[in-house]
Amino acid sequence: MRDETINVLFVCSRNRWRSPTAETLFRSFPGIRARSCGTSKAARKQVQNADIDWADLVLVMEDEHSSRLKARFRQLLNSEVVYVLDIPDEFQFMDPDLVDILEQTVPPILLAALKQD
Repeated sequence: MRDETINVLFVCSRNRWRSPTAETLFRSFPGIRARSCGTSKAARKQVQNADIDWADLVLVMEDEHSSRLKARFRQLLNSEVVYVLDIPDEFQFMDPDLVDILEQTVPPILLAALKQD
């Protein structure tokens, strides 16, 4: 990793509920810069080469997001670690249940990544 701060990209399908919730929750996590985007052409912010280049760590909500990223950005994903969080598309933005799931699953991944820095 490059410096004391790591860049974390959260990815879902349309970048409307899950990944923006994760970005909101973890943008102030110590040592983390967070960004979110989506894999769908209908995404509010669609994943671009620059997002993959920027990211040190990629957290996707479902297996299909990982597959889409690998199909589209295989060359760029060489050094990035992609984690699948297994969070289904059944939550609204900042849904308390979604927040609980993210708060339980994401910090251990972030802390492990920061220790590798």
